Amino acid sequence: MHGTGVPLITPFDADGNLDERRLREVVRWVEDGGVDFIVPCGSNSEAELMSVEERARAVELVTDETELPVLAGTGHPGLSETLRQTDLAAEAGADAALVVTPFYYDHDDEALETYYREVADESPIPVYLYSVPAYTDVTLDPAVVGRLAAHDNVAGMKDSSGDVETFQRERRLTADEEFDLFVGSGSVYAHALASGGDGGILGLANVAPERASEIFKLHQAGEDATARQLNAELVELNRAVTSRFGVPGAKAAMAERGVDAGYPRKPHREVGDDVRKEIVSLVDEMTP
Repeated sequence: MHGTGVPLITPFDADGNLDERRLREVVRWVEDGGVDFIVPCGSNSEAELMSVEERARAVELVTDETELPVLAGTGHPGLSETLRQTDLAAEAGADAALVVTPFYYDHDDEALETYYREVADESPIPVYLYSVPAYTDVTLDPAVVGRLAAHDNVAGMKDSSGDVETFQRERRLTADEEFDLFVGSGSVYAHALASGGDGGILGLANVAPERASEIFKLHQAGEDATARQLNAELVELNRAVTSRFGVPGAKAAMAERGVDAGYPRKPHREVGDDVRKEIVSLVDEMTP
């Protein structure tokens, strides 16, 4: 895979149930916006608030709705649940599995490397590593990434650390392998592409898929300075719908853009009026 991927927002209805109709509409929204692949059941999807069965159903709906590649989030804190979720994603038609680092308990580098090797050995579809220390307090060491890249069924990684230095180390240590390296922070998308990244999996792409995709297209055209300028213009919007106001902020921003992404799932709450006003202003300023 390459290009701009979207960790797809999951719509829920007012009672907290998976809203299948709205989910299909969100798929069409991001597809029309020009994204290159879709990532259901990631962090921005509220996957950790969903059951195994709900996640499997969400992946099934996405694969049914799109012809784009689908990279399904299948990671859980434990190995057996991850293997089960990965099998279900494969049965639903996903092209690959995005597996977050095990979290809650502390694991050393050796344990993490062994875990990923076991997942990759058993998985019927290619595995992508996923490091998101802001949520898990776990960071994959670049040296571990480099060794795992040599595994036949480890196809790539999403690095959501936002640390370009770490990203560059990962690129250097995986350069001899067929290994797709994606950045997970929209604020440094252009910089990561210039550092050898193959694309990004960006929460921003739920809200402004056409703008996020434009950054990648500018990079492909050799217009990296313009890509960095556009990226800089989108930083405040990206922060608002990720680190500052999270999924509720992203859903409010999508509503402002005319796409109904449903309700956030409890214990998330909808944003208040002041936050909504700020988000509306950023959307109006930063999107066409």
